[in-house]
Amino acid sequence: MSDYLPPLAAIRVFEAAARHLSFTRAARELGMTQAAVSYQIKLLEERVGSPLFLRRPREVALTEAGERLAPEVSRSFEILREAFIDFGAREHGTLIVNTMHTFAAQWLAPRLGIFQLRHPEIAVRLETTDRLVDFSREQVDVVVRAGKGVWPGLNAVKLLDVRFTPMLSPALAASIGGVHEPADILKLPLLDADDPWWILWLDAYGLPHDVLKQQKTPSMNMQTFDAIAAMTGQGVTLLTPDYFQRELAEGRLIQPFERVFGEGTSFWLAYPEGRRNVAKIKAFRDWVVEEAGKPLRT
Repeated sequence: MSDYLPPLAAIRVFEAAARHLSFTRAARELGMTQAAVSYQIKLLEERVGSPLFLRRPREVALTEAGERLAPEVSRSFEILREAFIDFGAREHGTLIVNTMHTFAAQWLAPRLGIFQLRHPEIAVRLETTDRLVDFSREQVDVVVRAGKGVWPGLNAVKLLDVRFTPMLSPALAASIGGVHEPADILKLPLLDADDPWWILWLDAYGLPHDVLKQQKTPSMNMQTFDAIAAMTGQGVTLLTPDYFQRELAEGRLIQPFERVFGEGTSFWLAYPEGRRNVAKIKAFRDWVVEEAGKPLRT
């Protein structure tokens, strides 16, 4: 059936020329020469086997065949225009961001209102998962992930280093007369004792590992839940300071030591290389990079 369809370029020229009843105005609209328009019309007439225009001095008119064809072609192009307008509105109007739960809850969500005020035309849909996203199979615009920032086929922009340090409630610290040195932490329950960050932290101060085996505290494996447990006095946990600026400012958590540790990874905004110039992605990228360099407004 495709053999019956003339070249789309010729059909497009015919639609414009029929609408304007002028090869000159059609050429101006399409960014072509008048000769190129005449050539495409001739190709189409040869393909359909019938003249479509009557050439008159300084004007053209549709033949009977042209008058039958023109409304159908115009209707078809209008359907295409509406389809692309609708697609463009959805493509530019909703940004789907996929990231890890704790990053979404503790860092991104409290700041998203700022982005929405700056870009009211873009609606952000936030999705959370810890698994890798397949951009070719899933409806996702950008992701935020922890790692080295090297993912084939993706552009990656660094946001924050992955850092951690012990945090606890003021009441729990007061229960042992305050936390003044790293060894004081070992007098208290340690949350998520199987977290490998604890090994790194203990090694940094030359403290024994066997304290971890003695812990009877729950392992929740998510900083949001660990922070809640810590704020209710259930133990000391290792948290990322960038996530909990508000809790620290309000005194619900304390960070007894200024020193923070990293594991050599960072949080990155990533998106397919082929979509780097999409307006909504560029807007979000520029905003989130700018926001990553600022403290949370409290």
